[in-house]
Amino acid sequence: MGNDVNGYLLIKRIFDIVFSLSALCFFGWIIIICFLLSSIDTFSNGFFLQKRIGQYGRVFTIFKLKTIHPKTGNISQIGHFLRKYKIDELPQLLNVLLGNMSFVGPRPDVAGYYDVLEGENRKILDLKPGITSLASIKYADEESLLSNQDNPLKYNDEIIFPDKVKMNLDYYYKRSFGLDIKIIMKTFIKV
Repeated sequence: MGNDVNGYLLIKRIFDIVFSLSALCFFGWIIIICFLLSSIDTFSNGFFLQKRIGQYGRVFTIFKLKTIHPKTGNISQIGHFLRKYKIDELPQLLNVLLGNMSFVGPRPDVAGYYDVLEGENRKILDLKPGITSLASIKYADEESLLSNQDNPLKYNDEIIFPDKVKMNLDYYYKRSFGLDIKIIMKTFIKV
């Protein structure tokens, strides 16, 4: 099993490097234009940088386009568009290239979630966080789902997050390059 996992991880890393470089070349102009629009729209730096929990519980900085106005705390006009079409996520291609993320893996979360898992669930921390996963596809409209709850934090902590943990643990045991390609294809169809 060890050699199979090592071979899979090598293929996965080569795929991540080749396709993140290709995607950055292809989408780079979109990232630059949206960065400028976001900077103008929020009157601030158009990039959003945040500490997230990565593989083995290591903290890393995630790159996104800023969608929230720093003074009002509300989603900006451009931000609604960027979020709807997931364009705000494009700078994470740089995270993939740098090696602290992959195309497929559990979405990286802030401290207090994956880093405090116990028992078998901690195996999720062996995985490199990803831009997409089956859980992120299922909860693509998570923001809307949470906004309809009386207590969004409680709903996330008691319903959504445990389901994501279950789905990501299932991915841990079934991961393969073929499954990764299927997840990427499902993501493109969903977006």
